[in-house]
Amino acid sequence: MSLTKSERRQRIQYRIRKIVSGTAARPRLSVFRSNKEIYTQLIDDVNGVTLLAASSRDKGADVKGTSIEVAAAVGKLIAEKAAKAGITEVTFDRGGYLYHGRIKSLAEGARAAGLKF
Repeated sequence: MSLTKSERRQRIQYRIRKIVSGTAARPRLSVFRSNKEIYTQLIDDVNGVTLLAASSRDKGADVKGTSIEVAAAVGKLIAEKAAKAGITEVTFDRGGYLYHGRIKSLAEGARAAGLKF
């Protein structure tokens, strides 16, 4: 019997989490994508703490347009928040999603705003 879409994503997510982890100096940039919104967090896995968060629902990400444009704006927003907190490098956790579309746009937006990964 084949896997459902969510079970497949869960397996990929576990496989990524075995390799990718965040520290206080280099946190993990975790991405969650729903049908309407996109959410990001900078996570310190050593201490189990979320350092920063940004989403398409935040006041600073008031962008009208396609979902890809909104994801790019969220990437820029999390990079700006990280720069204010003194974070320049992160490890990227795509959360089991394929690296295209909104996920790719978010990553490129964060890179354009100065975040390194």
